[in-house]
Amino acid sequence: MEAELGITAIAESSEPAGARAPRSVEETGLSFLFLTELILKVLFQRGQVRLPELAAHIKLSVSVITPLVTFLRNEKLCEVTRSGHSGTDADLTYHLTDAGALRATACLNRNAYAGPAPVTLAAYVAQVAAQSVRHLHVVRADVDRAFSDVVASRGVLDQMGAAMNSGRAMFIYGQAGSGKTFLAERLCGLLHGAIAVPYAIMIDAEVVPFYDPVQHQPAADGSAAVQAELGDRHRTLDARWVRDLQRPTALTGGELTLEMLDLRFDANTRLYQAPPHLKANNGIFIIDDLGRQRCSPLELMNRWIVPMDRGVDYLSLHTGLVFQVPFDVVVVFSSNFLPERLSDGAFLRRLGYKIEVPPQTQAEYELLFRQACTQYGMAFDASAFAYLLSEHHAKDQTPLLACYPRDLIRQVRDLARYENTQPTLDQRSLDWAWQNYFAGAGARRVAADQQKKERERRDTNTTG
Repeated sequence: MEAELGITAIAESSEPAGARAPRSVEETGLSFLFLTELILKVLFQRGQVRLPELAAHIKLSVSVITPLVTFLRNEKLCEVTRSGHSGTDADLTYHLTDAGALRATACLNRNAYAGPAPVTLAAYVAQVAAQSVRHLHVVRADVDRAFSDVVASRGVLDQMGAAMNSGRAMFIYGQAGSGKTFLAERLCGLLHGAIAVPYAIMIDAEVVPFYDPVQHQPAADGSAAVQAELGDRHRTLDARWVRDLQRPTALTGGELTLEMLDLRFDANTRLYQAPPHLKANNGIFIIDDLGRQRCSPLELMNRWIVPMDRGVDYLSLHTGLVFQVPFDVVVVFSSNFLPERLSDGAFLRRLGYKIEVPPQTQAEYELLFRQACTQYGMAFDASAFAYLLSEHHAKDQTPLLACYPRDLIRQVRDLARYENTQPTLDQRSLDWAWQNYFAGAGARRVAADQQKKERERRDTNTTG
């Protein structure tokens, strides 16, 4: 069975999501028994349902559903009543018999999924390959457009743009507040081309819900005429797929655990939950704050060695079956730590790009300050900015990090609101904001330097 679910074996016989809608049970790739049980569960949860409503719910045509409900009627598992006067099948309402309700309860106890009909794993693998993120071609003009409103090092942006073409993972590191996460999230602007994802995937008689409206967002589209054309086209396609979606960007941070990267089955709800990197296929998967997870960085990185190397991952059902799924994501690690502190050479070799996000230059820092002033409705004052650089950054040896301008300006804005005055960028307000934000960091640094000098003086005297 495991060999039958291998990616190499199944991709060849699959149709892409753009294929026409199935016109028979056989064309769905699903068994007759599974579909009848799915209808039983839907009827159990919804009560009385008309045939068009049932077709819309499970995303299969009436021509596919008709033999299924006919079978259920013949088996005395559902009944039909006429609720209209048109004399057509659209007036027929289906509901379960007592025997049907017992059968539906047994089905729900095995797997509670009662949504749209799933697609086969083979079809999903073929679709991921057809819309692979590795087909993207990013050029400098794309980077300039996606980061047009971002103040960042030209060298860093060029590294990130080239990394998107490599198909390999990237490791972005730098001091806390340098803008690593912000830059990583903006990489989604380099993704282009709409994709399709299934509502659910059928794997060895088990259904794994897949479509996530939070993570799978509609692609930005053009005119109403284009939307109308898409609507006409979609009516002839397999409705089990959600189309014209943006390539996903998934972000996970310190809350990430190894268990979250596996397929999880809830014994209470009897439903599966797909891991975040599977839902992120054909897009970007960002692991933020690497080194601060509850598992060790080495354990976490070892989990990614095979997927990053081979482009496949291995998951397992609660029945014990292990199967392959595509791993078609741009993996972005973001950390405050240096790469060599988090892993060994074997893993570091698989990180195609190690990109340091340095502190801002003075010119970049000033531009960020000007942007923050505009955002919070105050005039930029060059003399006040020069005072901040000389009296605070220089004396406290505080680097020019990207997060500081906005955070300090917000403090100035808060003080003005409290005093019911117009926010003004001046020495007094900057002193107040700096003291709040850094809470005596400069004084502590001076004290630490004095203690260090005292230790060095004692060590010198002792040696002498």
